Amino acid sequence: MIPIRDTIRSETYPIINYVLIALNILAFLVEQLQGRNLNEFIFTYGLVPARYSVPQISAQFTSGQQVIAFLAFMFLHGGFFHLLGNMWFLYIFGDNVEDRLGHFRYLVFYLLCGWASGISYLVLNWASQVPTIGASGAIAGVMGAYFILYPRAKVLTLVPIFFFFYFIKIPAFLFLGVWFLFQSLSAAASSAQTSGIAWWAHVSGFIFGIIFLKLFQRPSFFGDFKDRMSVYFFG
Repeated sequence: MIPIRDTIRSETYPIINYVLIALNILAFLVEQLQGRNLNEFIFTYGLVPARYSVPQISAQFTSGQQVIAFLAFMFLHGGFFHLLGNMWFLYIFGDNVEDRLGHFRYLVFYLLCGWASGISYLVLNWASQVPTIGASGAIAGVMGAYFILYPRAKVLTLVPIFFFFYFIKIPAFLFLGVWFLFQSLSAAASSAQTSGIAWWAHVSGFIFGIIFLKLFQRPSFFGDFKDRMSVYFFG
C-alpha cells in the first residue's frame, strides 16, 4: 500500500518538517560525494552496535565520532528509494503532528523517537557490526503519534490488486495498524545479521512515538523539561 495523501489540513506552516526533509536530502547528497569511501563513511556515521560493545572496535573511533553517530544515523540513507520512501511518509504524516505539538516540541519529539529507536536497535543487536541508518525510526514515531491523534482521518492509498491498481481512502488507524503489523511480522522473521532493514527499530519507533506523545500531552511534563533545559544551558 502506497499512501498518496491524507485528508487533514495543517493549520500552521510545517517549517520543522520541511527542514527535516531538507536535511535528509542534504545528507544524502553528501553521501553521494563519498565515492569509494561510502562504506567507511556509513560505518563511521551510522549506528553500529559493535562500536559500543566490542572494545577492539570502539578503540578505532574517537569519543566525538561515537557521540555524533547517535544523531547522524537518522539523516543517512541506504539509497535513493530508501530516502524517497522515508521522506514521502514524513511529508504526509509529519505536518499534522507538528501542527498539534507545535514547532519546538515536534523537533524534540522527532529526535527522541529517533534516539529511542536507535538505542533499541543497539540493545537488541548488541554485538552486530551491521550499521543502521535512516530516518525510519523517527518517522515511525511520527506515525505512532498520528495513529493516536488522527485515527479517523482518511489516507488516500494506492492499492495493487493482482495486475490492477486502485485508489482507496483508508482510515488512518487501519492503514497505520496494517503498517505496524507488517513491520512486527518482518521483525520477528528476520535479524540484523541477515537483513539490511532494522525492522525492530521501526517497531520500537512507533511504540515510543505513542509513549512520547502521551508524555508531551501532559503540560507539566514539557514545562518541567523546558525548565530543566533552561537551568542546564543558562544556569
